[in-house]
Amino acid sequence: MADMTEAWSIGGVEIPSRIVLAPMAGVSVQAFRRQGRRFGAGLVCSEMVSSCGLQHRNERTLGYLRIAADEHPLAVQIFGSDPGPMAEAAQMVVAAGADIVDINFGCPVRKVTKTGAGASALEDHELACALAGAVVDAVDVPVSVKMRRGLRNGSRTALELGPKLEARGVASLTLHPRSAQQMYTGTADHSLTAELVERVGIPVIASGDIGDRAGAQRVLDETGAAAVMVGRGAQGRPWALREMAGAGGPDADPAEVVSELIRFMREVEREMGERAVGFLRKFYGWYLRGTPGAKAIRGVLVTCATVAEAERALLEFCPEARPLVAVHEAELELLGDIDADSLLELPISIYGGG
Repeated sequence: MADMTEAWSIGGVEIPSRIVLAPMAGVSVQAFRRQGRRFGAGLVCSEMVSSCGLQHRNERTLGYLRIAADEHPLAVQIFGSDPGPMAEAAQMVVAAGADIVDINFGCPVRKVTKTGAGASALEDHELACALAGAVVDAVDVPVSVKMRRGLRNGSRTALELGPKLEARGVASLTLHPRSAQQMYTGTADHSLTAELVERVGIPVIASGDIGDRAGAQRVLDETGAAAVMVGRGAQGRPWALREMAGAGGPDADPAEVVSELIRFMREVEREMGERAVGFLRKFYGWYLRGTPGAKAIRGVLVTCATVAEAERALLEFCPEARPLVAVHEAELELLGDIDADSLLELPISIYGGG
């Protein structure tokens, strides 16, 4: 049976567990990644960052490069359809502190694929290899690629592309074996993951439908993958990562849920400022699902005008969380300078985070 806490490597970057926290648009902010590391993820990933946005120094896009000392090892994911801007973007994310540059060949969203980026690159192997090669040549850190099986149901194009990317210098591949057409419906066909493992000599990360320890171990055992990637299963459920790492159960009592949510809320506010209020609304449902009285308190939280107001409402809902919140505060006091952020050697406050 696979040992989830076994170290492995992508290029020269050692990863302390076989659990990878997925890059998710609108989710994988710094607070989410730091939480993932605390709960057992060996590698965390940023949400995808536009290479064109970085090239043009877009203020919001630059904010995605906020990196804290306790996130490492960290992969920053970039996307685009032009090798030049992709190479420049890769250099920028490495300058900001990324340990690995990840390329997105998997996003199925139309506004991304219509530009030739994301999953559409799976159908143009010449372009995909040019993009990957430009990034590999531009940086001195490992480059990884995340991809789907192909654009259409039944496609096997990822199996053909994988060896070509390896030949171009890519150090690791992540496969989500659904098609872009499927989006998140149906099930992930990890028989394709096993085939990809056989076709390449670099580490393969298995992504899709992984939400608990038993499932993660089964996928590792059946595919021979180096690690598993956890996405939606970790949204509002960091204890799922803890369970995979063998450090506790998959569930938490209401006090732990509320205290962890408050810690997350404070981190998001530190990172995003006033924009945290709107960003956090989707997380309330994710954290509180299954908690007695969740519907009523969610209704209150989504109307709160500030993070402080939402925190007060949560502590009134579950006063048992107060001692755990105090423990978190004491832990953060001990961290000291580990919270320091950097972005191209400039204070992150210039860009506002997010």
